[in-house]
Amino acid sequence: MIINKNQKQTTDFDLIKLSLASPESIQSWSHGEITKPETINYRTQRSERNGLFDEKIFGPDKDYECYCGKYKGIRYRGIVCEKCGVEITRSIVRRERMGHIALSAPVSHIWFLKSMPSRIALLLGTTSSDVEKVIYFAGYIITKVSVEDKQSILRDLDAEFKSRVKSLSDDTEKAKLKEKLLLRKREIEDIIEGKVIDEVAYHNYSIKYGTFFEAEIGAEAIYNIFRSIDLEKLRDKTKEELEKSKSIESVKIAKRLSIIQSMISSKTRPEWMFLTNIPVIPPAMRPMVPLDGGRYATSDVNDLYRRVINRNNRLKKLKEISAPDVILRNEKRILQEAVDALIDNSIRHNSGSQATSRANKSRELKSLADNLGGKKGLFRQNLLGKRVDYSGRSVIVVGPNLKLHQCGLPKNMALELFKPFVISDLLKKELAYNVRGASRLIEDKIPEVWAILEEVIKDKYVLLNRAPTLHRLGIQAFKPILIEGNAIQVHPLVCNAFNADFDGDQMAVHVPLSPEAQLEAKEIMAADKNILKPGSGDPTISNKPLDIILGCYWMTKDVIGEKGEGLIFPNPNQAITAYDFGIVEYRAKVKILGTDSPKYSKFDGQLFETTIGRLLFNAVLPKDYPYVNEEITNKRLKIIIDELIQKYGVEAIPPIMDKIKDFEILKFGLKLKMKLNKQ
Repeated sequence: MIINKNQKQTTDFDLIKLSLASPESIQSWSHGEITKPETINYRTQRSERNGLFDEKIFGPDKDYECYCGKYKGIRYRGIVCEKCGVEITRSIVRRERMGHIALSAPVSHIWFLKSMPSRIALLLGTTSSDVEKVIYFAGYIITKVSVEDKQSILRDLDAEFKSRVKSLSDDTEKAKLKEKLLLRKREIEDIIEGKVIDEVAYHNYSIKYGTFFEAEIGAEAIYNIFRSIDLEKLRDKTKEELEKSKSIESVKIAKRLSIIQSMISSKTRPEWMFLTNIPVIPPAMRPMVPLDGGRYATSDVNDLYRRVINRNNRLKKLKEISAPDVILRNEKRILQEAVDALIDNSIRHNSGSQATSRANKSRELKSLADNLGGKKGLFRQNLLGKRVDYSGRSVIVVGPNLKLHQCGLPKNMALELFKPFVISDLLKKELAYNVRGASRLIEDKIPEVWAILEEVIKDKYVLLNRAPTLHRLGIQAFKPILIEGNAIQVHPLVCNAFNADFDGDQMAVHVPLSPEAQLEAKEIMAADKNILKPGSGDPTISNKPLDIILGCYWMTKDVIGEKGEGLIFPNPNQAITAYDFGIVEYRAKVKILGTDSPKYSKFDGQLFETTIGRLLFNAVLPKDYPYVNEEITNKRLKIIIDELIQKYGVEAIPPIMDKIKDFEILKFGLKLKMKLNKQ
């Protein structure tokens, strides 16, 4: 019986730092090496030893119970079973504990190889395509050149040339021999450290000049080069190159110098861009879910890990039996591809790799990077964005009968949103005696529930948010009004602020819970308090719905020959009464005697020509606002709103705009649209 006292507190940290991990760091995270590709035993339904779900490495499947069943119960907490090696602890540790796979050969990390710019290529001072040739066994990189042997061969060539020239008398033959000498010299001088050559060139060079250079292939070749790099010396050398370089070359050299300096300051090594140990994430992060019929649904990451382990084990066995180089190279290449697919399968697909890992012909396997990145990834969906209680979502439709500060909330959605408040009131009124009983009454939707819901939402505000929330007016507060149906109704004049239309747009509803949040929603975030854009100060209700603009224009436009044209009325009220009795049409030109009220003061009690529609429009404007005797276009309506804001203040605008909307203007707009559609 062993007691494990080496407990790590993962919550004790001051900051998070992202950097390259050393092989030793990866091993320090690990609780054991995974050597088998198996996951669970389908007969016993238990995890396989040394497999991807091994309890000895990742912790017990059941709380305080070891694999063999010798120790059960919390009293054995911290003990490591001497029979099966499983620590007696909570099963939640399977969300924290990691394992590792020890690779038989170093492999490149795909992010540092194929990202733009390629960090490995920058450090080597070559192109990313050349580095890929080496790593995927399509080219050799020259790792060592003996300068003395190189000079010796050049001297031997010169001596041979001189001896052969003496025996030749023809000048043409001498010129040909000199040209051959220059070609051989150029060929020899091109053999430098770090140069990438293809397989044909390598075999050609090795036959001719194999005594003074060495070349290697695969990720191991570059890994060995990086291990021998002295970053301090390389930095000094790169600085000298930058001073001497031309403007075109200096950009690339500056990037290289930046990477070197970053590595020195962060105390990382370039060979850490290659993996000798692969961390295996906790099993709870890549679950296997049992289905009907004894089948299992498994995470794609498990399949990718299994592929890596199978290929790694095969390479290990081939090395043990000293298999030929051709076979070993092929195994190392497919191991590299398996690790690439595990880390980031999408990069391989985008770079045109033919060996993209797929679950079947149609679907690519989701790699570790795919599970982290994107909208559905760990960070954006699970860590930064989470499911919110007291919230709902539905399609929006126009609510022409609403006030500017109101929204129409479907009854069933409101009941779910305010359910805790309704339960509380049911208990207070002794209609139920516990939460379960109150919940049952809500499910039955008895009449008392709807009455309590009306009472609950009487003084409440809810927040409406339309994605994408690009400015602060993308989320506003409204007083909910219970409606039938399933769609949320919004006031037509807030569409501009939300950039909303009614072609299937959706909005999210959130309930501010605390009294402070409700007060903030009411006083600061309410729609009738946010009719000016914070950036420019322009009214958000200037770009009004087309129904209202169309109705205003249609109602205030004069038409020649309409019924009642030319009639004279002693005051505006009698003209409107005549319209109500059908004596005159609202677009007919009539003459009206101006009264002494402030609205008609500019006419000085004289007759003025107007239409009944214009009288009706002016009736919804403030009594002391001057009479508007012209067609109301979009531009003219914007001017009127600006003048109203300047004269009466922002607070006066919502009631006025609601009067314009609620009056017959919207009805005229809808009537006209229906008439045009019929035609």
